[in-house]
Amino acid sequence: MNPVEISVLGLPGRGILWGLTIVAFGVFGWRVWQLVGLVRRGRFENRFDRPVRRLGHMLKHVLLQPRLFNERSIGLPHFLIFWGFVVYVVCFNWALVRGLIPVLPLPFPDAVGPAALFLDVFSVLVLISLIVAVARRLFAPPPHLHLSFDANLILALIGVLMLSTLFLAAFRVVAEGGQGGAWTPFGRLLAPAFAGLSHAGAHSLATGMWWLHMVVVLGFLVYLPYSKHLHLLASPFNVFFSDAPIRPVGDLAVPGAKDDLTAGAAKWEELTWKQLFSGFSCAECGRCDRACPATTSGYPLEPQQIVQKLKRHMMQTGLAGNGDGRPALIGGVISEAELWACTTCLACMNRCAVWNEQVPLIVMLRRQLVSQGAVPRTVQDMLANLTRYGNSFGKSDRMRARWVQASGLKIKDARKEPVEYLWFVGDYASYDPRCEEITRKTAQIFARAGLDFGLLYEAERNAGNDVRRVGEEGLFEMLREKNQQAFAKARFQAIVTTDPHTLNALRHEYAWNGNRVPVKHYTEVLDDLLQAGRLPLKKQLAGRVTYHDPCYLGRYNGVYDPPRRVLRALGLEVVELPRNRDHSYCCGAGGGRIWMEDTEKIAERPAENRIREAAALADVPTLVVACPKDIAMFRDALKTTGTEGKLAVRDLAELVAEAMEI
Repeated sequence: MNPVEISVLGLPGRGILWGLTIVAFGVFGWRVWQLVGLVRRGRFENRFDRPVRRLGHMLKHVLLQPRLFNERSIGLPHFLIFWGFVVYVVCFNWALVRGLIPVLPLPFPDAVGPAALFLDVFSVLVLISLIVAVARRLFAPPPHLHLSFDANLILALIGVLMLSTLFLAAFRVVAEGGQGGAWTPFGRLLAPAFAGLSHAGAHSLATGMWWLHMVVVLGFLVYLPYSKHLHLLASPFNVFFSDAPIRPVGDLAVPGAKDDLTAGAAKWEELTWKQLFSGFSCAECGRCDRACPATTSGYPLEPQQIVQKLKRHMMQTGLAGNGDGRPALIGGVISEAELWACTTCLACMNRCAVWNEQVPLIVMLRRQLVSQGAVPRTVQDMLANLTRYGNSFGKSDRMRARWVQASGLKIKDARKEPVEYLWFVGDYASYDPRCEEITRKTAQIFARAGLDFGLLYEAERNAGNDVRRVGEEGLFEMLREKNQQAFAKARFQAIVTTDPHTLNALRHEYAWNGNRVPVKHYTEVLDDLLQAGRLPLKKQLAGRVTYHDPCYLGRYNGVYDPPRRVLRALGLEVVELPRNRDHSYCCGAGGGRIWMEDTEKIAERPAENRIREAAALADVPTLVVACPKDIAMFRDALKTTGTEGKLAVRDLAELVAEAMEI
C-alpha cells in the first residue's frame, strides 16, 4: 500500500503532502527563530565549555530520565509517553521522507516487520500510560500540577496518533483478507471488529489513517512552539546547558559574563540567556513546588511560577515590542515577597526533571532588590552588623573565641604556629548561646582524638554563604577577601567547619589561587578519625535516633554517609525520616531566612513541619543534627509545636562526646 499515490479533489497526494510539509516546517521554523531571538537578548554566559561531559549528562537525563521516577505514580507512564513520542517522531520522519521522495529505495516503516511490531506494541503501552495520566489529572491531581486545556489537547493528540497507528494496522489486516498482521499483534487483535468491511473499504480506511497520522503530526509540529509542550523541544538543550556536570551545584557564578552582575536584573533582558531559556524548558509539572518548603508552608513563593511569570513577561513584552508600558519585572510581574521567601535549599533544582536553575535566578533578582535598598529591616540590620563587625550577631570580633576559655583547652592560633586543621568555627557556633556548649564539646572531641587543629580567633569573619544568597554580592566579596587575607597569614593543611553553610562557601566559592586545600565538615573528620581508630569511644550508646540531612551538607555537597556511619559506630540505630538524603526537608534557615521575620500568614514553618515528621516516628526520641542553624531552628520549633519532652534535638557532637565520656 502506498498511501501517497492518491488524488484528492484532483490534486495528487504527494503534492498535498509537500504543501503541508512546507507550511508546517515554515511556521515552526519562524516561531523558533522568534523565540531564539528573545533568548539572545539576555546577557551572555558561557555554557558551551566541556561539550563531551555536557553531552553525556544530556544523554543520561534525556534518554533515561531518572528524575521522573522521583514520583513513582507517574514516573513510568511519563517515561513511556516520552519514548512513544520519540519513536513516533522517528517513524514519522521516516514515513514523511518516503512519501515525499518516491525514488528512495526505502519502504514505509509499517512495512518493515520489526518497526511495525515496535509501533504496534508501543502504541498500546503509550495508550495505557495516557489513561493513567488522564486519571491522575481528573481524580488525584498532585498539588501544583498545572491543569490546562493546552495540556489536555496535547494528551488527546498523542492518543489520536496511537489509535491511528492501531487502526491502520487493523484495517490493513482486513484489506489483506485476514492473512497479514504477523508483526502487528494488537492490530490483528482489533481487526475482527471490522470484519464486515470490504477489502477496498478497509484499504481506503487504512490510507485515511495514514493521512490522519501525518496531518496530526504536522499540526502538532506547528502547535508545539506555541504551547506549554515547547519543553519537548527545549528541555534536551536545557539539560545540555545545565552546569550540573561542570560546576558545583547551586553555583552562583556566571561563567564568561561580560557585564557586572552584582546589581542583579531590573529587566528580563538583564538576566542571562540561560535563565531566560529556562521558561521554554519548564514542563509546568509542579515537581519543584511540591518539594519547596516555602510553598508547603504557605509563603507566596512557587518556584515554577517564578520561571513561568518570567517567560510570559518576556513573551508579552519581547514579541509585542511593548517597551515603555511594560510592568516592572520585580514588584509587578514577580513580587518581592516571593523572592524573599526562598530558603535556597535547592530542593526545587534537585527535583526538576529538565534541570532548570531556579535558585540562581531568584538570587539574581534579589541582587536588584539589595541594590535598590528594598530589603527587609531585619536583613538590613544583619548586613550592617556584618559590614561593621564581620558577624551577623553584631558582637565584637574579640568575643568570637570567648568559648575557648570555658573549654579548658589551649587551642593554637593558626596564624602563629602551623596546624594540620584550621577550624573555621562560623558565627552561630561562636556566638549563639544555644550552640556554644556544642562548640566546646567539639573542641574537646578534637583534642581527645589528638587532632592537630587551631583557630583564626578574631581574624575570622562570616564566610558569606548566606550573605551572597541574600543578594549582597559586594559584601560577600569583602568578607571573602578578609578571610582570604587571614588564611594567607595562617599555616594549615586542611579546613574543618561545623557549619554546612560555611563549608559550601569555603569549598566552592573562595578563590584559592592554585593553593586549594581540602575543606571538610566535622562529621567527615569524625568519620575519618573513626576509620583510623583515633576516636577513643569509651562506651556504646543505645537506642534509636533519626538524622536530619542539612541542605548545604547534603544537596549542596553530597555528604550523606559519614554522619550515619558515626552514629552507628556509637551503637545507635538510625531510623530514616520519610524525607531523607537528597529529598531532605529544609529547616527554613537558609538564604538569609534565619534573619527574616514572618510577615505573612502561613500554615506552618518548615522547621515545625520537620519536627512533626520526626516526632511521628515510632520509638525515636532523638533528632540528630549536624548544623548550628538546625539547633537554633529545631529547638525553637520544639516549643512552638508542643513536642518538648517527646523529642530531643541533639547535635552529633553531643552524642560523640557522651560516648567518649566527655
